[in-house]
Amino acid sequence: MELAANNVAVSTESSKGNLEVPRSAADSIHSLSDQGEASNQSLSSVKSQESVSRPHSSRSSGTLANQKNPITARLNTLHPPISEDTVLAFNKFILYENKLRFYIVASNTSDSRHKIIKIDRTSQDEVDVVEDEATYSGKQMTEMLKMIDDGNKACGGLGKARVLFGILGFIRFTAGWYMITVTRRSVVALLGGHYVYHCEETEMIPVSTNHKVEKPAEEQRLINIFKQVDLSKNFYFSYTYDLTSSLQFNLTKAVSDRTFNDRYAWNHYLMTKPFAGKEGFDPLTKSFWLIPLIHGHVDQAKLNVLGRTVFVTLIARRSRHHAGARYLKRGVNEEGNVANEVETEQIVSETVTTPFYYPAARDTPTGSKKRRPSPNFTSYVQYRGSIPIYWTQELNSMSPRPPIEISVMDPFYTPASRHFDSLFARYGAPVMVLNLIKRREPQPRESKLLDEYTQCVEYLNQFLPKDKRIIYRAWDMSRAYKEKTQDVISYLEDLAEESIQLTGFFHSGPEPYSHYLRSETEAETTGRIIPWRGTMALQNGVCRTNCVDCLDRTNAAQFVFGKRALGHQLYALGIVDSPNLAFDSDAVNMLTEMYHDHGDTLAMQYTGSALVNRVETYRRMPHWNSHSRDIIENFRRFYTNSLLDADKQAAINLFLGIPSSNNRLVTSGPVKRSSYRDWYKKEHLEPAYRLEECEAGIQQFVQTRGDFWIEYYRPLLFTSLGKHFVYCMNSTLKLPGKTARDINYSPFLPHNVPPHAPKLMDGVRRWIGTSTTRHRHRIEQRQDPKDKARTKKTVEVNDHSTETIATQRLNPVVSEKEEAEYGEYIKQTTSILDTSLDSAEPLDKRLYHAAIAKAAGKEESFVQTEYYEKDLETFDAFVAKASPKLAESAAWRDSLPITFNYEKWLASGTQPAD
Repeated sequence: MELAANNVAVSTESSKGNLEVPRSAADSIHSLSDQGEASNQSLSSVKSQESVSRPHSSRSSGTLANQKNPITARLNTLHPPISEDTVLAFNKFILYENKLRFYIVASNTSDSRHKIIKIDRTSQDEVDVVEDEATYSGKQMTEMLKMIDDGNKACGGLGKARVLFGILGFIRFTAGWYMITVTRRSVVALLGGHYVYHCEETEMIPVSTNHKVEKPAEEQRLINIFKQVDLSKNFYFSYTYDLTSSLQFNLTKAVSDRTFNDRYAWNHYLMTKPFAGKEGFDPLTKSFWLIPLIHGHVDQAKLNVLGRTVFVTLIARRSRHHAGARYLKRGVNEEGNVANEVETEQIVSETVTTPFYYPAARDTPTGSKKRRPSPNFTSYVQYRGSIPIYWTQELNSMSPRPPIEISVMDPFYTPASRHFDSLFARYGAPVMVLNLIKRREPQPRESKLLDEYTQCVEYLNQFLPKDKRIIYRAWDMSRAYKEKTQDVISYLEDLAEESIQLTGFFHSGPEPYSHYLRSETEAETTGRIIPWRGTMALQNGVCRTNCVDCLDRTNAAQFVFGKRALGHQLYALGIVDSPNLAFDSDAVNMLTEMYHDHGDTLAMQYTGSALVNRVETYRRMPHWNSHSRDIIENFRRFYTNSLLDADKQAAINLFLGIPSSNNRLVTSGPVKRSSYRDWYKKEHLEPAYRLEECEAGIQQFVQTRGDFWIEYYRPLLFTSLGKHFVYCMNSTLKLPGKTARDINYSPFLPHNVPPHAPKLMDGVRRWIGTSTTRHRHRIEQRQDPKDKARTKKTVEVNDHSTETIATQRLNPVVSEKEEAEYGEYIKQTTSILDTSLDSAEPLDKRLYHAAIAKAAGKEESFVQTEYYEKDLETFDAFVAKASPKLAESAAWRDSLPITFNYEKWLASGTQPAD
């Protein structure tokens, strides 16, 4: 049913061209005046059979006014309003424009709910928006548009309609405002029935019709700089799911209004600047017509496990604070925001049901049937960011690796304290720091940061409670790889397991009941008690990973953490029996590719080039072209950092609203200096997520905000599997070399390695006593000589026993008889080399000359008289290495002549004579 009812296709949706919206006449509806005031005429003829409009909470923006329309009041009189849906998913916007104003109609997927806003185009200094508080049905909106069209005949009516997919905000350069709209989108992920879109194309539309620019050259220059932030690359949004927050926050935090995390909303400045200083509008309430964008990376793939489907989703959110290019944004700023700050979330879910909930149980009384949270969703959050101290790298010379300078020596580490206090507030305790920079260098470079960062953490830890202190792990990953003193991946897996055990991960329900049965069986048979979790699991705390650039080494480490977390997530869902996943399996290979794309995307955003060192590098399995690719990426990175980063930084500053003179995003006014000892807030050390509150929050979410069909289902739309996003999603069955037969192959078994082969052979060897010489010598030394002799006397060897046969197969021995027989076999053809040239058979000569005659078109008799002597030498050379000398006999007439008397040879057992 889901496949047939879904409406979202894989192909990119576009709003190119114009859309004519049908309008029906209604004699009882009078026109709306130019000022947007509705008439009070009777609407007795309006008898819509659809759902009627419903009151909506008031919001105002700029000089935005919420008007209580008399038409809406009359409609509500004719049809009593029903309860307002907590979430109204408006994912299509139709723009009508004339000389005086914009009219934007927001509609849901099924075109059954509509809202309308009006934007005044006569003012150049401010954005004047009027938002109607009512929600209209389809027929009511048609009548409303007809009325507005009639009321605006003087200025051209409504004009032709254009379809948009969202409004990102407004921007002003030197004079006049521009509206930024989304004109193309594509689906990239599906979470609980909520689609995640990639912004494919945007359009900048001037708001004012009398757009007077005093400095056109400066205006055009700023427009060109603004467009350098390519909104068609790596910007994502969703109409019904909050991408700026983690899955754990969205499901467990009971929020009355639709809020979003402004830290990761990159168009926050575009949404708030036009309405700054205006009362009655808060962008955090997320008006239905303003869509927050995240910048980073979103990827999703399917894991096919013997008929079960698991979605693996990777979401990377880049912070808008202290954002910029590589060498121009380093370290930390005064507010505690670090450069290259990215939150990576790994969501693993089994698609038993599409939404975030289950229906009520069958035995539940009819009056109290409520939805149940689905236990099939898990997530794990990681964090990366630059080292939170003041340090810079100046590109004054042509050196590809500029020296690192610690610009400000702060003995109290005030910015770092603000940074870690913010981490405690967002994620809770504990916070684990994985520092991967180099420890020893011929010329101190990264090691400067290592010493300073270590002292910073030690200083801050002395004021924290013992159970809340920052867990600091410093490890020279580059040196361990080059010196081959440690297995890099195995060491990182140990750190990952330690971190996951400390922070945990989010699971929306209890463990499968099969785990409880297994724990009871283990307790009865072995006496070992395996705890079973009957409640949801929460993640409190985070692992903060960094190297110098937070790119290559950091991405490899985060992949290992993600691999380890994937095992725990699959185990919590009941997919695997153990959280240990083998490398070179389909599941891990798919995750590796996802993290490669994740790392390449983040590296391109920060440095302008892809990753240099990948996971295969640290696994010592580099590709054949990895060296040349690394050289190319290094050159590209150097070129971008040297020549293009200045313009890139200027574009980011303009997009985020950072003044060029300040070069710092001001978020909360002047920075207040906190206490040097009590640098943290005590309430931030409390768990960020408590079990009781989260259980109540997820119950509220599934009852009020979990409606996924608002956007997901189109029951009346005919479609096909080829256009269905889930059907066309990347999966383990679409990896290179996969066929339909692999659906019955477990994606958790490694390739090119027989299952459990080493363990099986070791067991056989131990069983038959074929261990190594050193091991056997140790056993013999521990044995008493008398027992040894007694054992030799009592043991009888059976040639037909399994032990003897297995020993012979593991240690094959060729007997002298077999060796002599093989020698006779290979010597029988050596006589050909000693055969004389005049020993060819007469029949062969005749056949040879017949072939020559046929090729020359001659008769065989003519060949024998004319060509016989001429070609005799050629024929003898041709058959020089043919069969040995044969006597003419009756046996030659056989179809398969025997050149050697094998029966006589077999009877005598002697070597045949030449």
